[in-house]
Amino acid sequence: MNEAQFKTLRELSEEKEMSQRDLSKRIGLSLGSVNFILKELIKKGYVKTQRFKNSNHKAAYIYVLTPQGIHERIQQTQYFLQLKMGEYEKLQREIEELKHENMVINGHNDAVNGKDGGAT
Repeated sequence: MNEAQFKTLRELSEEKEMSQRDLSKRIGLSLGSVNFILKELIKKGYVKTQRFKNSNHKAAYIYVLTPQGIHERIQQTQYFLQLKMGEYEKLQREIEELKHENMVINGHNDAVNGKDGGAT
């Protein structure tokens, strides 16, 4: 499962009565992408649709996670949590390396410019 599918499952588990347009805004994908993702999730058995009449008396759909979809969302939450924690730890290391490099560069620039680190 990719991250866009996971985000879709997360949003649907929080709010069922959401149009594809609203869903696309919430997860930051085009309407066409959301339509494709929903079709894939339905095909996999993770989501089912239910028709209803909305407040304008137009046919609309509610997207509901199936028991299999709920199980998959739980599994994917654990997977993406581990993935994101790894990315976070890698970013923390990279930030520390950049801070260190910045200190070295600034120290080198101070030496080149004749500064003695603040002592006057």
